[in-house]
Amino acid sequence: MYAALWRVLPGPAIVRILILLVAVAAIVAVLFVWVFPWVLPLVTPLDATVQQ
Repeated sequence: MYAALWRVLPGPAIVRILILLVAVAAIVAVLFVWVFPWVLPLVTPLDATVQQ
């Protein structure tokens, strides 16, 4: 899969690396801004308490 993605991207290696870095940053931003806040109410964190 990664080899196919590498072949599809235009330009020399440095341009391909920059395109991939921008794409990864965009994906991470979308996850933090829209996906994680949407999922948070659906997943209840465990209320773990330590008792002695």
